[in-house]
Amino acid sequence: MGRPDKVQPTRPGSSRREFFKRSGAGAAVLVATAPLLTPAEAAAALRFDHGVASGDPLADRVILWTRVTPATPRPALTLQYIVATDPALTQVVQRGVAKTNPGRDYTVKVDALGLQPGKTYYYRFSCEGVDSPVGRTKTLPTTGVSSLRFAVVSCSNLAYGYFNAYARIAARADLDLVMHLGDYLYEYGAGQYGSVRTPEPATEIVSLSDYRLRHAQYKRDADAQAMHRQHPLVAIWDDHETANNSWKDGAENHQPATEGDWAARVSAALQAYYEWMPVRPVDVNKPRDNHRGFAYGDLADLLMLEERINARSEQLTTAVHVTAFGPGFATTDPGYGDASRTLLGDTEEAWLINRLRTTPAQWKLLGQGVMFAQLKAPGANQATDPGLYFINSDQWDGYEPARNRVFAGIKGDATNPQVNNVVVLTGDIHSSWAADLHPNPYNPAAYDKTTGAGSLAVEFVGTSVTSPGIDTDTTGAIAGAIKFYNPHSKYVQLTRRGYMVMDVNRDRVVGEWWYVDTVASPSHIETFAAAFEVHAGENHLRPSAQTTPRANPPALAP
Repeated sequence: MGRPDKVQPTRPGSSRREFFKRSGAGAAVLVATAPLLTPAEAAAALRFDHGVASGDPLADRVILWTRVTPATPRPALTLQYIVATDPALTQVVQRGVAKTNPGRDYTVKVDALGLQPGKTYYYRFSCEGVDSPVGRTKTLPTTGVSSLRFAVVSCSNLAYGYFNAYARIAARADLDLVMHLGDYLYEYGAGQYGSVRTPEPATEIVSLSDYRLRHAQYKRDADAQAMHRQHPLVAIWDDHETANNSWKDGAENHQPATEGDWAARVSAALQAYYEWMPVRPVDVNKPRDNHRGFAYGDLADLLMLEERINARSEQLTTAVHVTAFGPGFATTDPGYGDASRTLLGDTEEAWLINRLRTTPAQWKLLGQGVMFAQLKAPGANQATDPGLYFINSDQWDGYEPARNRVFAGIKGDATNPQVNNVVVLTGDIHSSWAADLHPNPYNPAAYDKTTGAGSLAVEFVGTSVTSPGIDTDTTGAIAGAIKFYNPHSKYVQLTRRGYMVMDVNRDRVVGEWWYVDTVASPSHIETFAAAFEVHAGENHLRPSAQTTPRANPPALAP
């Protein structure tokens, strides 16, 4: 999801279509990822051009990341790192050594073990007398957990603008973590999907060196560095980390005739991803599968779902109907009722349902890429065609039997009670949504749009960091029409960029939408827009208000 309506092709076969009509190796990579050196820079042994980052926190460990840029190619480098409980790094609790080389693009990842649960730490890397910036991170708590507060982001397209949302998140000292729900970067070349900033390389990325170069550019961004320096990241990928509308055996934006074997492209993309992102592989022998869980004590279970390249069936592409928003699909169309079609695959699907049913956590928070709630539009001519049709086969709407299996797992059966307090967190669609979740919310006998009765769970969809939504909906007319035809949708905002703040305690989960004023230039202006909440045991949304930041949070990294 999130592809341009029009692109300027750099090779044959690079045209796109969109439902929302949106306006080798070591030394070579080293040269590509660093700018030309001045004489003063050439005299330096090395630099930390890409900052530091942390991620995938557990109760006793966290991934620490950096990347070293030597002035000239080196066969290997040895770094030291320290972890402390204070920003000045005087109260050191851990010291260690890490190594890197051109084979891993001079990136460094350390799984810092032996830490205490629920504690803020500060860390720094050093190499040959040169220090990295100081980073700040936090482990997961285990007991006595009363609250969780975190930011949610997705769809950060450098070519479409500046990461002002990242800067605002970096300034929030009271966050426990940042959840990134995919499209951390985009694969397109210059002018193909955004022209505010020029991507590196200027062509669409296909090879390992291409993906490394693009990751390096994103990590040089000052706002991205600030966010990574202040908060641990819990991330999943969506499609653009490989190619648009990807699935297990291909992608809309992959042409084998000109771009080679899909499996080779995925392998290159994932190698660069694991090198450049502060994530912990679930299984090094199965890099495509990164579904995993993070237990935030008994307050919340964060379940991150892989929905793209491990098991997803190909999207349906033959739209039979015409709607007010373009091509549409009905559940009676060929393929929609095929129960073998999947987003998660049998193994991950079973893991998800089992975890939902067995976790002791009060809240089950699903971090995932594509909208779970139904999205329908009316036929273009209601006089002759009064039906409603699904309009995006790339999201869960295109995999209705698979979605119904998840609903069945939540609803329970004769041997399994209903699972309450499920909150789905979503990115991908470049707009903001809040929805009640029900297998058929269009049936008033099954779901009451006024009281929320019948809803089994809720969904909060965060807008993009930069990528465009329906920017022509300045009056909100399109959003209003969507809400009218989709009664479970409680909030729809299609034009603004920003992030969400999720505030969780034992009684309720509040989702807040914060918007930046522009992505066309750097800016520090943000605005609180709306909030919704779900109360424990109710499984439906209510309007809410802005929450109060935590008092006296640990100091930000210097």
